[in-house]
Amino acid sequence: MSPIFPRLLAVLLTTLALAACTGGESNVEIGNRTGVLHFGNGSEPQGLDPHVVTGVPENKLVRAMFEGLAVKNPWTLEPEPGVAESWDISADGKVYTYHINPEARWSNGEPVTASDYVWSWNRALHPSKANHYAYMLYPVVNAEAYSRRETEDFSEVGVKALDERTLQVTLNAATPYFLQLMDHYSTFAVHPETILKHGAMTDRYTKWTRVGNMVNNGAFNLKEWRLNRRIVVEKSDTYWDRDKVRLNGVVFYPTENIVSEERMFRVGQLHTTGTVPLDKIPAYQAMENTPYVQSPYLGTYFYLINTKRPPLDDVRVRQALSMTIDRVQLNDTVLQKSNFPAYSITPPDTMGYNPPQLFGYDPEEARRLLAGAGFPNGEGWPKVELIYNTSESHRKIAVALQQMWKDVLNINIIISNQEWKVYLDSVDTMNFDIARRGWIGDYVDANNFLDMYITDGGNNNTGFADPVYDDMILRKAPQATSQEERYRIFYEAETRLMEQMPILPIYTYTSKHLIHPSVKDMPANLMDSLNLKYVWLDPDWEKNAE
Repeated sequence: MSPIFPRLLAVLLTTLALAACTGGESNVEIGNRTGVLHFGNGSEPQGLDPHVVTGVPENKLVRAMFEGLAVKNPWTLEPEPGVAESWDISADGKVYTYHINPEARWSNGEPVTASDYVWSWNRALHPSKANHYAYMLYPVVNAEAYSRRETEDFSEVGVKALDERTLQVTLNAATPYFLQLMDHYSTFAVHPETILKHGAMTDRYTKWTRVGNMVNNGAFNLKEWRLNRRIVVEKSDTYWDRDKVRLNGVVFYPTENIVSEERMFRVGQLHTTGTVPLDKIPAYQAMENTPYVQSPYLGTYFYLINTKRPPLDDVRVRQALSMTIDRVQLNDTVLQKSNFPAYSITPPDTMGYNPPQLFGYDPEEARRLLAGAGFPNGEGWPKVELIYNTSESHRKIAVALQQMWKDVLNINIIISNQEWKVYLDSVDTMNFDIARRGWIGDYVDANNFLDMYITDGGNNNTGFADPVYDDMILRKAPQATSQEERYRIFYEAETRLMEQMPILPIYTYTSKHLIHPSVKDMPANLMDSLNLKYVWLDPDWEKNAE
């Protein structure tokens, strides 16, 4: 037996021990032998359409089955060839010319073409599609105008197929992060004929993403989807870089209950978890050769506020709620010191940018503000509800803040749990007072956190609207002549945002996973970016660990 095991706490059962007790192999043992990864993936996905979905569980699945023009190297996060085998950038940084890999194929064997991208970006930007991430493409000439119906002629948008292997994209201004966007699913191509076979171009939910219908271009193809049980993908025979893909398949489990997910890991049902229950972190941290992996994560946990609903339409109320939150205490106790208190939407030191910190824990000022808003000592406070999606950690945070608001302001905030899809619909339709939210960077730049709050932005969901803010983010920052000027504009814009406080930042994330020692080449990185093309399983991991 490997010397690793005697050093593990008894709570972490070995798959060999499980097999001995049950008389059969665990998922991990079978997976190691067959090359199939068993992956804890959070909630049941909202869908698999790259131009519809928005969540982290969906991200993992979509990026397994689709590939962008460029992809992120999981060790360096630097862009590397995907569907595009190479690209050229003009001297002024405004024109990108992508050269499509002639071996890039759809799963039905057809070549991926530049025309597929033109059609797909039309779909992603079309106002009738209601793509929450349409704004990702706003750096492209006339993309914003097309998405906002200021022009109905897509030929005016700066994306052209020069030929079937050459895609030319023209930007409004040099955009330092534009190449990173090619690895975000909102910019992925979809197969036009497949979309149209099952509905109109702009239909949001059709049968094209079902097993047997989906045509995709990534390393894995959809094999099985059993609602609320598992989604299985298998290695694609048509993927251009298939010789580098070492996994034969991946089984994604919608393990919304993280306590159950951790238990599944312990008994050998999962190779890796999406997160770890907060109360289990100290024990795992204390282990020698622990399977627990924690690393910095470019993301912020926060609460959305519906600024259109009283009493939350009063900025004094929003500020009072924020100043009542003791973020240090919350992190030290409830969060087991596993994250970092947040006072802005952008994580600190994002590519050298540091956001403003305009507020902190100030109970006296919070009470004064609430009284000024007409609720002295909480008198007259109406019914206000905080919603979160099913997760024990979300519940614990909500309960802790509920108590802080009660203790300091003498107000009662009702907390309510919603299933993932119901919760997403509540947020999308702004059918909430306060809602739990998290934002993980899609690319390493402060813009990715700030452009969410442009007026009517697909992920705004607060009612916040400020033309000055819009101008700073959409026009002034992209036209900045230096990084210093750009960051100054960001700082001013974020100051305006946090003064109005349509969101309550709670903490800056760290990623937390349990990873079985047989899993190789799944490195931790700032974006928790998973590229399954590189992952492999070592069936001899015990022998190799000796």
